[in-house]
Amino acid sequence: MKILKYSRQRESIKSCLAGRTDHPTADMIYTDMRELFPCISLGTVYRNLNLLSELGEIQKLTCGDGKDRFDWNTAPHYHFVCRRCGAVTDLPLIPLAELQAQAEKVSGGSIDSHTVYFYGSCARCSGPSS
Repeated sequence: MKILKYSRQRESIKSCLAGRTDHPTADMIYTDMRELFPCISLGTVYRNLNLLSELGEIQKLTCGDGKDRFDWNTAPHYHFVCRRCGAVTDLPLIPLAELQAQAEKVSGGSIDSHTVYFYGSCARCSGPSS
């Protein structure tokens, strides 16, 4: 196993992401990182986010809008995506082992994890003033 060299920028990206619950895009993180590292490139942010995702230190979320989002929480959990404003939020639900067991039975294979996205309108977008 290759040992990863310490990077102050990478650690700052992780810290930035850990302090957020809005599941930011790379562009959003880049904007924050420019305050700490004015010369950081968008490519550096993308490379580090992808590396952290590959290492399992963060989650990369692909919600269908063409923009990857990133989540500090790597524990199994579900997400809600608002089709109107694009907000991505965690749903405080316990992941259903029965769902995974049923999928494994139907597939005939072995499933070690699953990802579920719920789509609709968030409370803010579907409220009375919408």
